Amino acid sequence: MNRQHLHGAHGHVTFLGAGPGDPGLLTLRAVEALGRADVLVADPRVYDVVRAHTRPGVDTPLQAVTDETSTASAAADDAALDPGESAIAAARAGRRVVRAVAGDPGLDSDAAREMLALADEGIPFEVVPGVAAVVGVPAYAGVPLRDAQGTDVRFVDASTADDRCWTELGVSDATVVVSTTLEKVTSAAGELVAAGRKPDTPLTVTLAGTTTRQRTFTATLGGITQALKQAKVLPSADGGQPVIAVVGERSAAAQREQLAWFESKPLFGWQVLVPRTKEQAASLSDQLRSYGAVPAEVPTIAVEPPRTPQQMERAVKGLVTGRYEWIAFTSVNAVKAVREKFEEYGLDARAFAGIKVAAVGEQTANALIEFGVKPDLVPSGEQSAAGLLEDWPPYDPVFDPIDRVFLPRADIATETLVAGLIELGWEVDDVTAYRTVRASPPPAETREAIKGGGFDAVLFTSSSTVRNLVGIAGKPHNVTVIACIGPATAKTAEEHGLRVDVMSPEPSVHKLAEALADFGAQRRAAAVEAGEQVKRPSEKRPARRRARTS
Repeated sequence: MNRQHLHGAHGHVTFLGAGPGDPGLLTLRAVEALGRADVLVADPRVYDVVRAHTRPGVDTPLQAVTDETSTASAAADDAALDPGESAIAAARAGRRVVRAVAGDPGLDSDAAREMLALADEGIPFEVVPGVAAVVGVPAYAGVPLRDAQGTDVRFVDASTADDRCWTELGVSDATVVVSTTLEKVTSAAGELVAAGRKPDTPLTVTLAGTTTRQRTFTATLGGITQALKQAKVLPSADGGQPVIAVVGERSAAAQREQLAWFESKPLFGWQVLVPRTKEQAASLSDQLRSYGAVPAEVPTIAVEPPRTPQQMERAVKGLVTGRYEWIAFTSVNAVKAVREKFEEYGLDARAFAGIKVAAVGEQTANALIEFGVKPDLVPSGEQSAAGLLEDWPPYDPVFDPIDRVFLPRADIATETLVAGLIELGWEVDDVTAYRTVRASPPPAETREAIKGGGFDAVLFTSSSTVRNLVGIAGKPHNVTVIACIGPATAKTAEEHGLRVDVMSPEPSVHKLAEALADFGAQRRAAAVEAGEQVKRPSEKRPARRRARTS
């Protein structure tokens, strides 16, 4: 049944827990609710986590940056300063609202107040629980809260705890999970010691929990101040940032070394530069995130229409009139260029009926499938022009009514493919579908990070990405790990004075990311074996330079 019919003329509010920070911790129910929302009212801390799952044009009245497609109601705009008022005003106007909070709505006092206000007005609402920080952060820190002995677990918010609360916790042997801030964690530890907890009770403190900035410190109640000062975490300009502290035997250092699954990912916290075009970088960035990395996509190539579009227009019309037996796509951008021409003429995937379609590479094939076209031929071996020719059938006048192939391509020559097809007996219309030009330089901050060693690694997926990145942003610092997709790309990198650290075993972007992860894992294992602190490559910059560029 469509839920909308249940809500009558009134709007509806979904109180949604966005979890402690990792976007992957949103529940399926949360994603479903976000996809149906007319209005999103989100706490600033979780806005980026939830916004990705909303429809284009969803109203976001609390955001300072206005969305050009937004059509926020006047009622919501009037109340935009207060999240609760914004949500209630939009619901009064008959709209479907998602009110997103960090962690879980049941632990958010503002959410409880807003629910009561809605109940008073008879506006329907529902609650989608989220992963609470007090549970999610210890799990990501490798700190189990209970064991086979079934120790009691107490949760306390240090900002509202009174003397009676600290006294009860002091005489208890329960595991205590404390929500506090970085600058106040030492006073919370002091309260527990003053209330009777032994100063040598183990303690872990986790900052930025469940994100790739997560850091966990292991100490004791009596030694936490010194430990944070030694790690140069305190004093801090960002002392107000929330932390989760776990007190009790469950957080013992020996256990954490075995259980810290998240912070021991092979590229944990590594800033990895992906110099590719936006369309091509998404799946690679997702893979890097799975290894714990923080990918930064910097376009090095911009795609523009051909200077003279007539040839492309004739070829697309020829597709419809039966001029071609085959069309061969060698890139995602070629698919995009043909698709855009189709849309311009009001055509869709049905225009490919009766035409055989070839594609080089998994991403090109996926772009065609997304368009509604299943490729007839994808190279069984190497994903290249040579690989395509290996599998391409020779022209047979008995079976092939037409002898012509349409090859939409970049303005870069494809002589190998054209010559190979002609040798197989085919006529080829080799058409410039798009031009590749060097992208605009990235922001100054990114350029500084590239030259100053702010990135831990850079992935080069072709010789042109090496030349273009160096051209628009400068040469990566010598502490940055350089990973190349193959020998030709590595040679270009070396010609630009770069030391190549990682080479992909085969020409695949995903194998390249995998090879970088293996490199990171070996580096981490070597540091642990030597009894050294695990550091990212960027942390090995000279102190003077780091101070200037970070």
